[in-house]
Amino acid sequence: MTLLATSLESEVMAELSTVLDPELDEPITDLGFVRSVAIDDTGVTVHVRLPTSFCSPNFAYLMTSDAVDALRRVEDIGQVRVFLDDHHDSDKINAGLAADAGYRGTFGVEAEDSLDELRLIFQRKAHTAAMERCIEDRLKHSGLTVADIYRLRLNNLPGGRLKEALLRRRTAIGLGIGPHARVFVDEHGEPVPPDEVPLRLRFAKAVRISIEGNSHFCRGLLATRYEEGEDLATRITNTRSSSGGSARRAS
Repeated sequence: MTLLATSLESEVMAELSTVLDPELDEPITDLGFVRSVAIDDTGVTVHVRLPTSFCSPNFAYLMTSDAVDALRRVEDIGQVRVFLDDHHDSDKINAGLAADAGYRGTFGVEAEDSLDELRLIFQRKAHTAAMERCIEDRLKHSGLTVADIYRLRLNNLPGGRLKEALLRRRTAIGLGIGPHARVFVDEHGEPVPPDEVPLRLRFAKAVRISIEGNSHFCRGLLATRYEEGEDLATRITNTRSSSGGSARRAS
């Protein structure tokens, strides 16, 4: 058996970086929403903060619940405790997370949709924005015209960040990622008819601009809310002893 020196802090932050704000489609770690991470011999405690106290409770629960699920993927992490700070529904959400009550168990009759339905709505918006970015890139750099968009297939897209993001978004909503799959499709994967391309492309652009604008706005709100007396960087502490399970073993 060989001891592998790994950074538990890095593993925790890597898992938290997989948690996305459902509306902004960005990691909560990049947005500054992870206030603190404290690792000890019993487990990990994470505090999450949002730009305002009245951010949607649905979004707040989705992010904190996803954070719990992400942290539980860390090997030998122990107990996972996630708390939402400074929100008008903090007590309700924190109690639901602690009891592992689930979305409906936390909000009761206030839960209008299931968590999966809520997540899918925003995953589809993220796909629309990613799709539009890829199409706009081709319009700018390949000589493609709007009239040609309906013929565009995944294997016509160059490799890189934009295509990788689109493939992730397609996978998340159950769309195929084969090389001959059409790029410009609706939420069910059906190709957009040629005569509808201009209107649908304008709509997709509006969705993308809305997401990017909201991201900038939320960053500004967060900085304003916590500008005095608090660094927006995540505070990380690790007091776990060597016997607390932070080392990994490999055969």
